[in-house]
Amino acid sequence: MRGGVARGLGCAIAVMAKAPVPRQVKTRLAPPLTPEVAAALSGSFLRDVTDNIALAARHAQIRGYVAYAPVGSEAAFDGVLTDGAGLLVADGTDVTASGVHGFGRCLLHAAQSLFAQGHDAVCLLNSDSPNLPTALLLQAASALAKHGDCIVLGPAEDGGYYMLGMNAPHLHLFEDIAWSTSAVAAQTLERAHALGLPVVDLDPWYDVDDPPALRRLCDDLISPQPVNGLAPYSAPATAACIERHQIPGMLAAASMEGCTR
Repeated sequence: MRGGVARGLGCAIAVMAKAPVPRQVKTRLAPPLTPEVAAALSGSFLRDVTDNIALAARHAQIRGYVAYAPVGSEAAFDGVLTDGAGLLVADGTDVTASGVHGFGRCLLHAAQSLFAQGHDAVCLLNSDSPNLPTALLLQAASALAKHGDCIVLGPAEDGGYYMLGMNAPHLHLFEDIAWSTSAVAAQTLERAHALGLPVVDLDPWYDVDDPPALRRLCDDLISPQPVNGLAPYSAPATAACIERHQIPGMLAAASMEGCTR
């Protein structure tokens, strides 16, 4: 019993996501992609990320969720997510902390809701890394189970983070963070240290939110290579979407057009 809430539901891993609707997701990829293809790619990312969580759940007490916004967009996820993935509104409207702004409100909203349901730990995961190694999900859940009140930080190569894990919804982790900048991971680390919380660092990974990262993903899905001994997730839904919409050709055409200007 912690804070009056019975625990025992293990680790929740919640993917922070917008509904995969054209012109509302993956806007930095359109162009070179069309808004419709960008939305299809976003949906394929969600399928692979939730399938990846389900794969990890075969080996640990993990439950997968999609923490989404806006309210009323639930139908857009129909047929997109893996079976059993829970849907959770996380638009920040229930957050009253004055020092938490922007995306931090959505993150804190998701964490508070999942702890209120009885989870012992919560990992907040991005929706932009469809080939994230399954081993990293398992490492996060294991660390949170072993180390008591700690923070697990999965740094992204752009200075943000792809995952933040915790054993309690510490408000200070989300206060006055410069969201969508290269300072996010460093600032979050500072907040953890200020709270006196031990930090477990995971290996870095990359987000796919611009054309260069998408080109890298296309190459990595064709010829996956272990990184620091970790095998990337195969991301079959994303690979199929890339092939179906001929996305490498779109990227190449945009690159050629840029060279001729």
